[in-house]
Amino acid sequence: MSYVIRDWFRPQQVGQVRREFDRVVDEFFGPAQAAWQRFGVAGFPSLNIWEESDVLYAEAELPGVKQEDLDLTVVGNQLTLKGRRAPAAPETGTYHRRERAVGEFSRTVVLPYEVDADKVEASLVDGVLNLTLPKSAAAKPRKINVNQSVSVNPAVNEAEQQS
Repeated sequence: MSYVIRDWFRPQQVGQVRREFDRVVDEFFGPAQAAWQRFGVAGFPSLNIWEESDVLYAEAELPGVKQEDLDLTVVGNQLTLKGRRAPAAPETGTYHRRERAVGEFSRTVVLPYEVDADKVEASLVDGVLNLTLPKSAAAKPRKINVNQSVSVNPAVNEAEQQS
């Protein structure tokens, strides 16, 4: 029994198929939308969030985003980053590869607890957004004093008075 290797698959065709697929997606969604999709659902901006004591810290990579093109909101335990990265189009020439996404973006993340929106601080330095998100008073643990002399249950208070 002999096997015939068919000439239907060539490695160089894989790149050609990928380029054609990218072209079709770009035509349908537009170049900016197609580029954002490559990052995935939760991909842009990249975020690090960590906690120290009663404060959350967040760091987001936003290269090419200007401060005036950035909108941050905090509602309860949700942080939303919205913005726009303008295209840095070359004056002359033709793109051969365009991987840096441009256009509008929006990302909402759920924080582990509610933060005090009035005390949130933000700074944008060298394309990195740094946020300080203090825990809200309602989210902080409270010590509750226990009184032995008075019960919350009125029936128990009556029984104690009758004895």
